[in-house]
Amino acid sequence: MFELDLRSRKPIYEQLVEKLKQLIINDVLKQDEKLPSVRTLAQQLSINPNTIQKAYRELEAQGYIYSVKGKGSFVNHMLITDNAAELKKVKEQIKKQMSEALFLGVTVKELQSLITEANQSVVGGETNDPSSEREKEI
Repeated sequence: MFELDLRSRKPIYEQLVEKLKQLIINDVLKQDEKLPSVRTLAQQLSINPNTIQKAYRELEAQGYIYSVKGKGSFVNHMLITDNAAELKKVKEQIKKQMSEALFLGVTVKELQSLITEANQSVVGGETNDPSSEREKEI
């Protein structure tokens, strides 16, 4: 499904959360799709099941997945209204990163190009349509 960098300074559970979020956001994991069990994923990635459980709890707290006792974890319905706090946090992080990039000499045009690339990866290349809602938001 994906690979984790075991030598990274970032904790494994955070890497796992990030990777699963990407799969959900990019619609690789569909709404109501069952996630691999904790044991199965731990065996596939050769990591402690507690690490997987911690990542699943974090994703559930953020509203990306939901759990059904005895059945497993599933991809949640992504509603824009449900993630207002998370969205605010992400916007603050983006603003901080952009400020740092500008300070280090990245041009506004380069930042706009990066935004377009990111939008294309999420939308699937439909960014040339000026009526696109995502493009209006950016």
